[in-house]
Formats: sequence, structure tokens, C-alpha cells
Amino acid sequence: MQKPARIPERWRILAGIAAVVLVAYLVLVHWWFAAPMLAMGDEITDLREQEASLRNEAAQRPQIEQRMAQVRQFEASNPGFLPEGNRELASAGLVQRLEQVVGRASANPAACQITARTPSESAAKEAFPRVVVQVRLRCGMSELTAVMHELESGSPQLFIDNMELLSRRSYLSAGAAPDGALDVAFDLYGYLKVATPVAGVPRA
Repeated sequence: MQKPARIPERWRILAGIAAVVLVAYLVLVHWWFAAPMLAMGDEITDLREQEASLRNEAAQRPQIEQRMAQVRQFEASNPGFLPEGNRELASAGLVQRLEQVVGRASANPAACQITARTPSESAAKEAFPRVVVQVRLRCGMSELTAVMHELESGSPQLFIDNMELLSRRSYLSAGAAPDGALDVAFDLYGYLKVATPVAGVPRA
């Protein structure tokens, strides 16, 4: 029976040397030199990509500034905002607007009347200050419809919210409201064009 051929001593020595060199590379070269260089290369690539992105944004800056100027000009001249500069004046303006609209609703002053108009603070967190007046009216159906339509379709832009029909009785004198009188409460509000920074709400 033949014995398996023995590996020449020279090949065993060469294999041992190769293993020692590999271990020495991993310990002395790769972890201390090659790996940091590879990580640095990745970081340089990321920085170059960020630089390219910033350069692209910088190139668009004139267009962005021009657009922002257009937006500011639009906001300044937007007829949708209340023209007053603060809440107190805006509340008075809302009441005056309401009185004018109600006065035009009918030739008979008794057909539609304002029974309450109270400025109120809004708890809503919005980019622009909301000015609210709590309103209560006693109007005939046709007069009420005319009032609501004119309030919401005029300028500045006004909104109606929390509308509540309180009762349906003949509060007015005979013949004053052919449809019967409606006792209605609602919030009438608009917005000031002065933006106020609010957490979580982007500027318009």
C-alpha cells in the first residue's frame, strides 16, 4: 500500500509565509490604513454630492428671490385680506361691513336686524391672524339669504362658520318678514395680511 505523497517542505513554508503576510496586512495595513482611506473616499463622494446640490440651489437663487418678491407684492395688494392693520380696527371694519350688508338686504329695516355683534378671539393656529365677530341676526329667509351671499362673495374675502339656527318665530311685526323670521347665530371672520409666525404652520 502506497503512502500519500508528502507536501514538499518548501510549499509548507510558502503557505506559512503567505498566511503571515495576510494576517499582517489585515492587522497592520487594512484596519489602520486601507479601511480609513475607503471611508474617507466615501465621505469625499458625499461631500461632492452635497456641494453639487448647493451649487444648483445657489444658481436658482435669483429666480427664487424674484418669485418671493412677486408673492410679497401679491400679498400686499391682495383684496382678499382685511385692509386694517390690527385686530381692533379690523373688528370694527367687520361690524361696519355687516351693518351695511344687512341694511341693503331689504327696504324694510325691520325685515332683517342685527341683535348681537361681539368681537371674539380665534384659537386657531394659522399663518395669518383671523379676526372674528360673533353675530346674531333676526331675518326673513330671503333677507338672510341675501346677507349671506353678499358677505361671502364681496371684497375683502369674508367667511361664515359655526352657523346655528336658534329658533323660528315671528319676532318681527306683521308683514315685516313674509317668510317668517329666523333667529340665526354665526361667526363672521376674515384675515389680516400681516403674517404671524406660528409653530407648525408654513407662511403663505
